[in-house]
Amino acid sequence: MDFDLQTLDLRGAADVAVDALIVAWPDGLTADAADGALAAWIGQALHDGDLGTEAGHWLAGHRVSGVAARRVVVVRCGDGSARRLRQAVAAAWGALQAAAPRTLALLLPRAEEAAVTAAVLTIAEASYRYTTTLSDPKPRALRRVVVGVPQAAALRQAFDWAVATVHGQELAKEWANRPANHARPADLAEAAQALAGPGLEVEVLGPKEVERLGMGALLAVARGSREPLRFIVLRYRGAPKREAPVVLVGKGITFDTGGISLKPAAEMDEMKFDMSGAAAVLGVFAALARLRPVLNVVGLIPACENMPGGAAVKPGDVVRSLSGQTIEILNTDAEGRLILCDALTYAQRFKPRAIVDVATLTGACVIALGGVRSGLFASDDVLAQTLLEAGEAAQDPCWRLPLDEDYAEALKSRFADVANVGGRPAGAVTAAKFLQRFAGAVPWAHLDIAGTAWKGGKDKGATGRPVPLLVRWLLQQAPARPRRERRGARA
Repeated sequence: MDFDLQTLDLRGAADVAVDALIVAWPDGLTADAADGALAAWIGQALHDGDLGTEAGHWLAGHRVSGVAARRVVVVRCGDGSARRLRQAVAAAWGALQAAAPRTLALLLPRAEEAAVTAAVLTIAEASYRYTTTLSDPKPRALRRVVVGVPQAAALRQAFDWAVATVHGQELAKEWANRPANHARPADLAEAAQALAGPGLEVEVLGPKEVERLGMGALLAVARGSREPLRFIVLRYRGAPKREAPVVLVGKGITFDTGGISLKPAAEMDEMKFDMSGAAAVLGVFAALARLRPVLNVVGLIPACENMPGGAAVKPGDVVRSLSGQTIEILNTDAEGRLILCDALTYAQRFKPRAIVDVATLTGACVIALGGVRSGLFASDDVLAQTLLEAGEAAQDPCWRLPLDEDYAEALKSRFADVANVGGRPAGAVTAAKFLQRFAGAVPWAHLDIAGTAWKGGKDKGATGRPVPLLVRWLLQQAPARPRRERRGARA
């Protein structure tokens, strides 16, 4: 989908030849007929009380005289905040969806950075369609979106960020939405290799290389499946080599049966989403390739299935991780932390300035935070605060949870250095405490996205979170790069 940012007012928007035009109308704005046909039509609707007063209320017109767009929807957006604008754009798109417009103009008469970001992300989310495994797919009809603002140059950076984020988020959705037989570890590796290009290198390790390295925890989880594991290493180089990188680690369990500790059958199909952390890392690197920030980033994706085969690891087994620490596997359904712990140890070789892992790790986090905020755990207060701020700015929020050392007591084992579970109480916290053992002294954060990575029910599907949070956070870590003015962008 193409996005184009233009300087437009009501008069200019009336001349844009598109299938549909959405005008997001904030409180307190007036429409003067002297500003042209579109302003006159909106002004009359306001005068007659046809537009309502609440954010999300809309009025549609067809072939409005003097307006080039075939359909026009003016929608209330309240105070114009990102939240209200998301609500308004989603409502307006709902009014247009049946018409399946191929081209759309979205006019934001009062636009700030957050408004532009919200508008782009919302229209992309609302129009997204998964088609890969459908026999008669109906692809996304919307092909081009013109975003009109009072001063395009002032909002170019926010617009470029939003478009790159859409690109990354949709890649993450694509891979998380695919059924497990269409998203095997080898398929994830191929998706990563497809991202390779100038400044972005990809290396893929197989079972033999992983065994030689000594990643016993990852190997243990992969043992029960016929699908060979992959350990994917992505390197984005936007700064000199001497600059320490940020390392992102994404959990890549392409299907999770629970292993010998088998999950209940109900809703087990949703365990194809258990590689959403890996999908998010792929999405972030796709966005980095477009934005080209001045920093170095490494992505690590341990990818495998968790199956109950004859060779599968058993409850009570003890394995040796890459760090040398031994782990008593009390529950094979706590497998994500096992593959992540080896990746966290591997991350140390890059001498990173920070490590952030992303994982659909615990049902306990869903109980704690639901589907609104991702869980955040961090060993460093500054790192935690910057991630929290990036989440708010990106409209992809998280919430910090504790890491008190007392929680580690639950992970003690008589037969190994540590157990992989600590019981039901504070399950999200004890999982994070397990991971912290392998993060070393580097500032480290863990995002538990079990509640935010996908939706169930009639809206079942991946959300692509936390790609917006991570992209915004990475850009905040990088010094500004001189930019060339560009007219449009493609997502």
